[in-house]
Amino acid sequence: MKTYSVKEAYVTLQGEGAQTGRAAVFLRFAGCNLWSGLERDRDTAVCKFCDTDFVGTNGVNGGKFRGPEALVDHVSRLWQSEGRMAGEEAYIVCTGGEPLMQLDEPLIDAFHAAGFRVGVETNGTLEAPASLDWICVSPKANAEIVQISGNELKLVYPQSEAEAQPECFETLQFEHFFLQPKDDNRQADNIQAAAAYCMKHPKWRLSLQTHKLIGLP
Repeated sequence: MKTYSVKEAYVTLQGEGAQTGRAAVFLRFAGCNLWSGLERDRDTAVCKFCDTDFVGTNGVNGGKFRGPEALVDHVSRLWQSEGRMAGEEAYIVCTGGEPLMQLDEPLIDAFHAAGFRVGVETNGTLEAPASLDWICVSPKANAEIVQISGNELKLVYPQSEAEAQPECFETLQFEHFFLQPKDDNRQADNIQAAAAYCMKHPKWRLSLQTHKLIGLP
C-alpha cells in the first residue's frame, strides 16, 4: 500500500489566483523534482528561487500516511474543525514541492468520496490526473511543461530566462493567466513590473499573495 509523505496540512484561505479568498485545506506534499529543498543544492537546482520548505514530514499536521484512507481521514478532521461540515464546499489544495510526484487517482477518488473538490498547484512537468477538479500550473524556467492545459496558469514574474517570459505560455490551453510577483528582496519592484505588464497585456491578470498581506499561513 502506498505511503504519502506530507510536510504540512492546515486550513486557510487561498491567497492567490482565481480561487483567492476561498477556504481550503492546504496539503503540502514533501519533495520536488526541480530542487532537493536543501540550500547546498540551490545553485544546481532547476528552480532557483523557491522559498517553500517542503523537506521532510515535520511540519504542522505533517507525517507519513499509509494508504489514501488514512490521509483523507486526517484532512477531513482538519476541515471539520471549527464547525465546518463535511461536504460543505469542502476544498483541498494539493501543493508542494511538486504534489504530482505523490498525488494519484486513488487518493483523488478517496477525497471525492469524502466530499472534497480537489485542486492542485503544480510546476507542470508531470501529467496531472484526469479526475482533478482544478489545475493550476506554475511553470519554471529550464523545466519542460507537459501539462499544457488546465484552469489557471500562474507565472512567477519576473524570471530572466527567455523561455520563462509570459508570451511563451499565452497560447496554452488555460482559462486564466496570472502573473505572480516574485517574493524576494526586490518584491516591491516585482509587483510594479508585473502590474505594468498586465496593464499592457490584458490577457494576464495580477495575482498577489493576499494570505501573506493579512497574516495567514
